Amino acid sequence: MAMPSADSLRAAIRDVVDFPKPGIVFKDITPILADAALFHDAITLLCDAAAGHTIDKVVGIDARGFIFAAAVADRLGAGFVPVRKKGKLPWKTRQVAYSLEYGESVVELHDDAVAPGESVLLVDDLLATGGTAGAALELLDGLGAKVAGVAFLIELAFLGGREKLGAHRIESILIYD
Repeated sequence: MAMPSADSLRAAIRDVVDFPKPGIVFKDITPILADAALFHDAITLLCDAAAGHTIDKVVGIDARGFIFAAAVADRLGAGFVPVRKKGKLPWKTRQVAYSLEYGESVVELHDDAVAPGESVLLVDDLLATGGTAGAALELLDGLGAKVAGVAFLIELAFLGGREKLGAHRIESILIYD
């Protein structure tokens, strides 16, 4: 099998102008999800972010991050942990509020999702301003997790989100400047 190529993933991403609102160019990943070979390559490249680490849990961010994180967890032989929007988890949670472009949002994690000292890889489809990933990292820090790395399929570098994630090892497969 050929080595996975970030270039083939980049070529498959569709730009959707003025979605979800005017002035936004949305990076549509559904063509990658619909193509078995491209999806396999994306998961392989995201798994590379865990190189050199034994991962106990892969943490995925609501909602598209779940798609990638669950597959990465399966591939690494690790558990999967969801970080969800407020009110979506059925057990005792801890939550963090964070700022969005217009307003605020809240994400939650089960209190018992990660044991202190467990090694985790945080996975999401997109790093933009860093608010959601930063909040997820705050939740993981609060549980005493050892964050081995943070992996994104796409990073919109021009939005500066990486700076909000502290000293964590960050791997982005596709970077748009």
